[in-house]
Amino acid sequence: MSRMPQDGGRTDDETRGLATLALLALATGGAAGLIGAIFRLALNRADVFRDSTLAWMHGRSASGFLAVVLLCGAATALAVWLARRFSPHAAGSGIPHVEAVLHGEAAPAPFRLLPVKFFGGLLAIGSGLALGREGPSVQMGASLAHQVGRLFGLDAADCRVLLAAGAGAGLATAFNAPIAGAVFVLEELAQRFERRMAIAALGASATAIALARLLLGDAPDFQVAALLPVSAGARILYLVAGGVAGALAVAYNRTLLATLAFCNGLTLIPPVLRAAGIGGGVGALAWFAPSLVGGGDALTQSALLGHGDLIGLGLVFLARFGLGAISYAAGAPGGLFAPLLTLGAQSGLMFGLLCKALFPGAGIEPESFALVGMAAFFTGVVRAPLTGIVLVTEMTANTSLLLPMLGACFTAMLIPNLVRNEPIYDSLRILTLRRERAIAAECGGGRRERAAGGGES
Repeated sequence: MSRMPQDGGRTDDETRGLATLALLALATGGAAGLIGAIFRLALNRADVFRDSTLAWMHGRSASGFLAVVLLCGAATALAVWLARRFSPHAAGSGIPHVEAVLHGEAAPAPFRLLPVKFFGGLLAIGSGLALGREGPSVQMGASLAHQVGRLFGLDAADCRVLLAAGAGAGLATAFNAPIAGAVFVLEELAQRFERRMAIAALGASATAIALARLLLGDAPDFQVAALLPVSAGARILYLVAGGVAGALAVAYNRTLLATLAFCNGLTLIPPVLRAAGIGGGVGALAWFAPSLVGGGDALTQSALLGHGDLIGLGLVFLARFGLGAISYAAGAPGGLFAPLLTLGAQSGLMFGLLCKALFPGAGIEPESFALVGMAAFFTGVVRAPLTGIVLVTEMTANTSLLLPMLGACFTAMLIPNLVRNEPIYDSLRILTLRRERAIAAECGGGRRERAAGGGES
């Protein structure tokens, strides 16, 4: 029999339960960090393989071009087939499904999602689709955490807490950003502050990074030159930059959803064949412009160093803008965060270059706008400003632009809300739930994992 409540009404059973949850969060975070780190290393090797294959195929002219198109198309088709055949929840980002589970709107994915997400994401991103590594890392961490919770007999509430913590550990590993992983859990996944969830998220992210850095090192993802403090007079420009980022975010959200609707409306073409066509098109683009394809980290790094001119950056931005939407519509495993950060850095740098040309005596550093643009565009699309600010700060190891980022994220969040544009993951979660209901209706309420969706997850 439990003792009387102590310490603010908490019983001994509740204290033991919290201690158990904390220990499981530490263990789950470590496992999620290890898997996420291996996934990152595998993606790096896939990028090297793609680049070397492209260089080798270029020596074979037309036959080499055809081979690249066929290989990329086949890899993308295989990624989609794996998801449709074995775990439909693995399609797309996976973050909308994790959110739906946390809100009690969907059932957790089975354990087989983990290998499907790992190898499907490796095939899709490795073939050049403009998708991010964080979606697979988040969903794999969540799936692993759910299985651990079940194994140790946690109740439904604590299983959800552990699942959220595992998802945050996945994000932390994907970007080497432990604090952002914990903030992401509270701000975006749960959308409320809970002490148990905060404790679990902090513990899971901490152990995830501790293990991941054994394999990946502890250097920040992006290198940024020393930036001068922003003058008081120039801060207004960052507010304007945030407004521009917010308007671009609205356009991006609408483009992504419209592209999904268009591709899913092509009912006469099987989804695997649609994916093969998209993958083949990405392969053709990679043949002529290999730097444009993939997750986009190299492009982000280039923008943060201030490389490029307005015309060149504008063309690359438009190409990546469209490529991101088309890649996601393929329905292959892969996330949105990394491509968003690339677009934010590029649009921010373009705005900074324009300001420097208009105000030559103001001492403007365009690279500062690139860094701030990453957080602002992310905020406009996802509506998670704290996650965006902390994520960019950790990824660049730069704290000198926190105030400009705060102002830019304010206007980047304001504009989409004024025009009543929904956060992208809210919209994608609705599409995910519609697909789940369709699967349930088709299957008579059973075998939810049998049917597959397009690119809504």
